Amino acid sequence: MHSDSSRFTLPAEPIVFVDLETTGGTFGVDRITEIGIVEVGPQGVSQWTSLVNPQRSIPAFVQQLTGINDAMVRNAPTFDQLATNLLERMSGRLFIAHNAHFDHGFLKGEFKRVGLRFVPDVLCTVQLSRAVYPSEARHGLDALVQRHALVPSARHRALADADLLWQFWQHLHRAHAPEVMQAHLERVTRRFQLAAHIDEDTIERIPAGCGAYVFHGDDDAPLYVGRSVRLRQRVRSHLVGPKRSAKDLRLASLVRRVEYKATGGEIGAMLSEAQWIAALRPAHNRVPKPRSGEARGAPWPYAGAIAVEERDAESGRRVWHVVNRWQYLGSADSLDAAAALSAGVAALGFELTTYRILSERLARGLPVTPLDIRPLAAAF
Repeated sequence: MHSDSSRFTLPAEPIVFVDLETTGGTFGVDRITEIGIVEVGPQGVSQWTSLVNPQRSIPAFVQQLTGINDAMVRNAPTFDQLATNLLERMSGRLFIAHNAHFDHGFLKGEFKRVGLRFVPDVLCTVQLSRAVYPSEARHGLDALVQRHALVPSARHRALADADLLWQFWQHLHRAHAPEVMQAHLERVTRRFQLAAHIDEDTIERIPAGCGAYVFHGDDDAPLYVGRSVRLRQRVRSHLVGPKRSAKDLRLASLVRRVEYKATGGEIGAMLSEAQWIAALRPAHNRVPKPRSGEARGAPWPYAGAIAVEERDAESGRRVWHVVNRWQYLGSADSLDAAAALSAGVAALGFELTTYRILSERLARGLPVTPLDIRPLAAAF
């Protein structure tokens, strides 16, 4: 293998260059036939490879492409037999692969099948090549070999291709200033382990639209409440990325759990945020204080509870937000459910932020589209 690391500073944190050969390209159907890993860290460079018995026949065209046939893998270990050792080998390392979605996706699926969780941070060298050389049209492995004078020992074999990625990595770091490379790496690295116990799978379950969220820390203590019209994007921005503020970096280190709710619209997100801040008193939120001349305990202008109707701009789904005496009681999917909510939840007192949110909109002349505000009693 060509792995000349002369005039190259080894990374302070271990990284792994990974390549797979498979029976085909379909996740959940095709299986791995070979794994190659080049591990690089402060202690040096090591290599590991193994054929894998896919427990099914290898299509003829794949045999022709890779040179791996059924006879070669017949007595090889299955993925199940390799899984524990393989996970330990890659755990805590930045996972680097060419078309990384493919290699990471296959490994993640195989680990999941045997009951193991695989959530490394992932860097795709196709995306890295595009970032560093945007004027180039081709970024496949053959193009990198030709353009950067990489030295292949073979092609379409796992360890040989993983070694080409290591060669490419060395070339980039010799050809470009450290701060330039760091900026590119931050831009293309996909963070799956975002903060403490929060990973990308957790983030992907968060709704994309309007909503509110709570970060919880040790012992489930509430740390911070926020809201956004792009809930998933906002939560991710707190936990990952090169442009986070010092406050976000400190907060991310404390987060252990994320609680969230979809609200159907922006006003629901604002009301939910206010409700959570008032109830939880999170350590990293400011408690609102009355402004000069602002009426604390302002009179409630309705005989009872009201429902604020809001439509989700994307789905068109209707949501009713129930408020009584300047206190947000929650949301409902129908006026019947809103009426039941208002009857079942007592308004405990004046909420300053809720007052600000609604009074401002009332002053603008609600009802307006897409919001419709009405006394519940008048709706039946």
